[in-house]
Amino acid sequence: MQTPQTYIEFKKQRELGEILSDTFGFIRNQFKPFFGTILKIVGPYIVVMLIAMGFYMYTVGDIFNVATVYNTVPDLSPIIMILAIVVLMFSSIAAYVLAQGTVLHYIKSYIANNGVANYDDVHKEVYRSFWSLIGLGILVGLSVFVGMLFCFIPGIYLAVPLSISFAILVFLKKDVMESYNYSFTLIKENWWITFATLLIIYIIVAVASYAFSLPSVVYMWIKMGIFSGEMDAETFNLFNDPVYLILNVISTLIQFLMNIILLVSTAFIFFNLNEKKNFTGTFERIDNLGKSSED
Repeated sequence: MQTPQTYIEFKKQRELGEILSDTFGFIRNQFKPFFGTILKIVGPYIVVMLIAMGFYMYTVGDIFNVATVYNTVPDLSPIIMILAIVVLMFSSIAAYVLAQGTVLHYIKSYIANNGVANYDDVHKEVYRSFWSLIGLGILVGLSVFVGMLFCFIPGIYLAVPLSISFAILVFLKKDVMESYNYSFTLIKENWWITFATLLIIYIIVAVASYAFSLPSVVYMWIKMGIFSGEMDAETFNLFNDPVYLILNVISTLIQFLMNIILLVSTAFIFFNLNEKKNFTGTFERIDNLGKSSED
């Protein structure tokens, strides 16, 4: 049970520093139930994604070895590789969409129940909104991709408001197109501060993710003989090395979980922008004060 000291109010205006501190504060206070919920809902898809990635890397290494040594390619390896790519693609999409939905619906349940998220409600709502999140994800992805084709800057401009479109879909219960369009309305006059907030959090996540990927990088350098100065072309292919594969799988898992920080921050950004525009939380607190006075 949460105590008043640990409960974090989402529906209020925040400065950049407060968004950063409350993002990490929420994750720290809710660490066990929060990540427990994510692993229960998203865990099976993460496992499939990691297994598919391992198979893909191993198959690429198998093809590389046979092609370079015997100048032939095994008949089954390309088929297994294509199969692994397909499974990896679909499991990755499912894992990331479910992670996005789980984070947002967990926070929604956390707010509704004054600091205690209900797992059954989160699980039900995540799967209920799954296809809407998929549709919005495709729309956002295509928009940012097309924007990136035009000198990169339009892609960044679109990515900032669209990053909160998922929160709009969950918290305001709007449909895909309404969430997409309303994100531009909500972020109006606050683009730069939102960009700065997202950039700082992205840098923090990227640096932390890179730190966790260092073991696989160092192992690769050791195997290739970079430190000893005795480089051997036969050691360039590490995809068949089980240690290297395991290190990469662990690194990918940690990077996936680190991305949760960015997802939580978008919820705080959404509520900050929504409060500036609509004063939803302020009106709710005034209404609750009025009810308390009547009692």
